[in-house]
Amino acid sequence: MERLDGQVAIVTGGARGIGAGIAAVLHAEGARVALADVDGAAADAAAAEVDPSGAGAIGIRVDVTVLADLKALVASVLDRWGRIDILAANAGIYPHIPFAELSPRAFDELMAINVSGAVFATQACIEPMRARGYGRIVLTSSITGSVVGQPGYAHYGASKAAMLGFMRSAALEVADAGITVNAVLPGNIRTPGFGDLGEEHQRGMLAAIPLGILGEPEDVGWAVRFLASPEARYITGQTLIIDGGQVLPESA
Repeated sequence: MERLDGQVAIVTGGARGIGAGIAAVLHAEGARVALADVDGAAADAAAAEVDPSGAGAIGIRVDVTVLADLKALVASVLDRWGRIDILAANAGIYPHIPFAELSPRAFDELMAINVSGAVFATQACIEPMRARGYGRIVLTSSITGSVVGQPGYAHYGASKAAMLGFMRSAALEVADAGITVNAVLPGNIRTPGFGDLGEEHQRGMLAAIPLGILGEPEDVGWAVRFLASPEARYITGQTLIIDGGQVLPESA
């Protein structure tokens, strides 16, 4: 595929885990990357790891639930690099809460970050993309909620399924401007919290994956890189599962 030289990408939730993996891949492929995260210090540190020179990667503190923060993010990136080609709307949380214990406050907080954060990050990037007649928007959804379910994650599954409903209609609204909107659906990915799950839980996760290995953040990054490429121009409103075959077995 053609490299992403000269292109500019924003990755929300870019300070760690899947977001950091996406940012690393996009930068390695030539893009300049803004790593946006509610933890500004962590975003700066992750950007320095992606590009120690500071020329091709920057960290920006952004709360994706605050519309003014998202508008300021876009303005800052445009001021620095003059364009936005790619948005990886990746920011999200996934607290384990049994459904019987789920409160309206916890549900609203999760939906604000996972769904509204993606919706309004996309909205903020549409105008500069439309002005150039080009854009690639990739949402980080999940197999949970979109394809499978998991106890304790009904709220999370609802948010990830909601993202796909948004994706399909948004893709239609911006298709005339050369902008595509797609989503990646990760399965079990080795993120910083994996080591806290305990050996028994880790073994259960591995047992559910036909390939027998956990995904790495960069595995999701490469899927995003494909959907964000010029070559993916004829793909929009679609999903790509990255799960090592986890959703394939008919029975355990």
